[in-house]
Amino acid sequence: MRAGVVVAAQPGVEDLAVRAEELGLHSFWVNDTPMVHGDPFVALGLCAKATSRIRLGIGVTSPALRSAPAAASGLASLNALAPGRIICGVGTGNTARRTLGMRPTSAARLESFTAALQDLCAGRSTEYREGDRIRDIRFLHAGAHVNTADPIEFVVAALLGPKAAAVAGRRSTGLISFGLLDPTAWQALHDTRRHAAQGTPRDPDSHTDSYVVTALHLLDEDEDPHGDAARDATGHLVLSLLAFAADTAADTPALAERLGPEEGEAVRRLLVRRGTTATAPDRHTKLYPNYLGRIALQDRDLVLPSLMNTLALVGTRDDLLARITTLEQAGVDELLIQPVIDPPTEMALLAKLLT
Repeated sequence: MRAGVVVAAQPGVEDLAVRAEELGLHSFWVNDTPMVHGDPFVALGLCAKATSRIRLGIGVTSPALRSAPAAASGLASLNALAPGRIICGVGTGNTARRTLGMRPTSAARLESFTAALQDLCAGRSTEYREGDRIRDIRFLHAGAHVNTADPIEFVVAALLGPKAAAVAGRRSTGLISFGLLDPTAWQALHDTRRHAAQGTPRDPDSHTDSYVVTALHLLDEDEDPHGDAARDATGHLVLSLLAFAADTAADTPALAERLGPEEGEAVRRLLVRRGTTATAPDRHTKLYPNYLGRIALQDRDLVLPSLMNTLALVGTRDDLLARITTLEQAGVDELLIQPVIDPPTEMALLAKLLT
């Protein structure tokens, strides 16, 4: 299986990209969460100039954040700096919208946005709508400004629901998912994508690779798999899920309803600890600070073993390789880790494990 890394946009991110390339990793991704992290287009511009081989991804942008012309311009500009190395993840904006206190966009809007980006980034015209006004648009100049000749890889963000996977099938894109380590769930996503793709003309330059974002912790001999070190290495994923469940419990209760009693109690404690409620209109300002950042020591008790096992890879070398092999057999092409403790060391561990 291939290996890659996902980080937050911040000064010095290009140094991590250089190190990832030196380690032989396949891809380097930056989050697009405007009110939490820095700008991914700025960050990847620096990474593009500092590297020569590694693929560079945005994971993920959304039509609820950026218009298709603006996003296409950013992508094609990156493609001019790193020809043929750009990956664009697109999604409904679950996290990025929630951190603004807003709901994600629809699968239909995601599909039209993806189609427009694919057209524009390949140098084709596309239909663009604002209200009742519809116009055909395209890049009016290319050459030194933007690169529409080298293909850009697109992937659609999907979790358990079929709608996003169906969009990926109809648009001939790959899939990316956060913390989805269940091989059966991956097989269901791939089945949905394949079914939706039936009868759809395939672009010869399209990619249909699958990526999973997780965290990785290799246990030392006799180390507790749910001890402090393991909780610190995986806690950002667990806290992100608890925050999302707390935020959506009132208006979109599907996730909270799937959690067990212990996990539901952790959601309740998180709300109390953050000084908010599941219905407070400003709860996003209390739940999402430091989102996907290193957890505070006082929050270690919220990092439940059940959620660690669900969202992250913790174990001996043999344990990790066995789980990764199972994911690969389920159709996952690349394992992306989101490191927070010591990114260079965690990237080196991933490289040693998989490359």
